[in-house]
Amino acid sequence: MEHPPLDRKKAKILLLFSLTSLGFIIFIGTLLYWSQIDRKLPRLQTSQTSTALRGTIVSSDGFVIATSQKLYKAMVDTRNIDPNKKELFVSLFALYSDHDPKEIRKRLDAQRGNVVLSYQIDARRAEYLQELAGKLYRLGVFRTYEDPESGLAFLRGLSISESGEYRLYPQGDIFTPSLGYIRKIDQGPITKVEGVKGIEGQHEQYLRPIQDALLIAPRDIGNTLILNRDSEAKKRIDGYGMRVSISLKLQKMIERILDEKKEELNAEEVIAAVMKNDTGELLVLASSNRYNPNGIRKEDYPSLNASAVEYSFEPGSVMKTIMFSLLLKEEKINPFDLVRTYGGKYKLGQHTIRDTKESEWLSAEDVIVYSSNVGSVQLAQKLDAIPYYQGLKDFGFTERTGVDLPYENPGNMPPLQRFNSEVYKGTIGYGYGIQVNFMQILKAYNVFNNNGRMLVPRIGTAFQDATGKSYPIARPPEVQVLPVAVAKRVKRVLIKAVRQGTGKVAAMDGLEIGGKTGTAHIASGGKYVNRYNGTFFGFANDETNSYTIGVLAKEPKKPYHYFGSLSAAPVFRAIVQKMIDEQYLIPSLILEEGS
Repeated sequence: MEHPPLDRKKAKILLLFSLTSLGFIIFIGTLLYWSQIDRKLPRLQTSQTSTALRGTIVSSDGFVIATSQKLYKAMVDTRNIDPNKKELFVSLFALYSDHDPKEIRKRLDAQRGNVVLSYQIDARRAEYLQELAGKLYRLGVFRTYEDPESGLAFLRGLSISESGEYRLYPQGDIFTPSLGYIRKIDQGPITKVEGVKGIEGQHEQYLRPIQDALLIAPRDIGNTLILNRDSEAKKRIDGYGMRVSISLKLQKMIERILDEKKEELNAEEVIAAVMKNDTGELLVLASSNRYNPNGIRKEDYPSLNASAVEYSFEPGSVMKTIMFSLLLKEEKINPFDLVRTYGGKYKLGQHTIRDTKESEWLSAEDVIVYSSNVGSVQLAQKLDAIPYYQGLKDFGFTERTGVDLPYENPGNMPPLQRFNSEVYKGTIGYGYGIQVNFMQILKAYNVFNNNGRMLVPRIGTAFQDATGKSYPIARPPEVQVLPVAVAKRVKRVLIKAVRQGTGKVAAMDGLEIGGKTGTAHIASGGKYVNRYNGTFFGFANDETNSYTIGVLAKEPKKPYHYFGSLSAAPVFRAIVQKMIDEQYLIPSLILEEGS
């Protein structure tokens, strides 16, 4: 029995089934393959981002102190550059970007594929390079390249995209170190910045960018975004702008004075501040030790600290005024009471206290006027421990002043029980045994020029959003530290100290000027060494304007100029003269004492 036709039929069916199965397997395999390489295909959706920027800081007289700009990066795929036109690309890119052609050529030769030519392109040059990208296409500099792995052909030209933020300080070193600086933080492909120290660090939460702009949308074959109902968008919100109380013009003038005085005195640093009497706003906060935040060098590191709040020291004779005011407040003395000064020499504990002026008796107020150490020791004994200790606390010593600068060193003083000691009462009375900072003394001396009310010194005055709306920074409440009558009486004593006493060099006709000198030994290694700090704190008023001014000369080494009357007081006078020149103060022909 024969069956060949049937066997041939089965064979044909089997072959057809096999071919069909193979085709199906190839189809499934193709789908799997393309699913694995879909990342190489052009996407139907794309996104664009625009990074938000840090807020701008502006002075009270309208000058930009710190601002931010966008930085862009330029990238090119070397595989798309026609080898015959490579030099043309190098020449044109170098011309438009202001980069060295040798550096561009070196980058192109070092790597095949995507190459970043620069991360440091500003907005203006980025715009030029965008125009160049189009010209390079028209000049045929770029050609299509086919990927041998995927078989896909692509043409990528010169691309310009955001790379981060650049913080710019147009005024150089002015208002440093109080201004602060920034550090860079890499967030993926974008470099952001954050504030470090000074105003930049203190107000980081307001100055920093709030929200980057983001647009997600379909795109056409030309890579153009199509805005429709499927699009998603987030608005760019920059950080708040900030206005500070500092007058940049006056600040720069005072800094020049400090630079000259530092050199003249051969001092480590000279610090000065001008505070508005009625608001606490700092018109000037200056140091001779500054740096340029646009490019901080290793030798700048010691100047990064704001000594006005971070450096604590024994204040010397400027503390005598504080002690005197507490005596008046507690009604322990009358300004005209006589005080025994023992010919300017007195043994306190194991140490002998000396005065520069020999006298047997001085009135209580003349102890301040002529800065008698011996007289101050006698007066300090009249204060009981608790009112003495609490009085110093009420003036803000050992506590942060509240000024908007970080890392403030609040200083220290002995515990309450030590104030029962005659030695500690006396030494603190003339400015030893207590550590303070410059801003604390400035804040305290403003009390005498402000009817006994204490204000918090401040730099920032307002924030501003993107719409231009301003948000004033709230002022902390004033505190009545001294009765008005006591503050006025101390004020008259300080005026007398300038007219007749140790502060004569600060006197100027037509203005109400008062103040107190201070000279203090510096301790090192547990003992006092032959180094000093000189200070002068006081006020300068005309008929309508009133300012509290402080000066600290750190370690002046010019012979015989370590006294506050010879180091700090002349700086005070120079500052007042500059304020007259700029009409912050207007001298009058007749100005009554204590008016």
